[in-house]
Amino acid sequence: MTPPDTGGDGGQTAHFRALEQLYASAPINALFESRLEIAEPGRSRITFTASEKHFHAAGAAHGTLYFKMLDDAAFYAANSLVSDRFLLTTGFNLHFTKPIRGGTVIAEGRWVSGKRRVFIAEAHLMDEEGDEIGRGTGTFMRSHIALSGLPGYHQPE
Repeated sequence: MTPPDTGGDGGQTAHFRALEQLYASAPINALFESRLEIAEPGRSRITFTASEKHFHAAGAAHGTLYFKMLDDAAFYAANSLVSDRFLLTTGFNLHFTKPIRGGTVIAEGRWVSGKRRVFIAEAHLMDEEGDEIGRGTGTFMRSHIALSGLPGYHQPE
């Protein structure tokens, strides 16, 4: 699969750093110890710490943590290919494969298809032992929201 043409670097690195800032500035992310990295088009990586504050009554992470991190990783993989508009999640399928009991977890997102209006991306979660603990696939649609108008999205001039 070939990602959509972003015109060489043409500001691509600045776009990636601006998306990372956007992620960090989202109020929801103050609730999680997490960090987004985008190193190449169509790929993202979120490293986060799962702790007891994320657990349900049976002592493992609640499904909301799986969804949030998988959705974010897939979303940013897709939005790394779109430099003018904010994408919106229109659907997401989630599969739990192992309980999260705490520690460092990595969510890796990867663009799968779509080049104009609708994008499909997938993500998986891995625990500290390197085991897959969840995976998901999302559909993301171009919105009317300009990235440049969002307070957390800043590209160097």
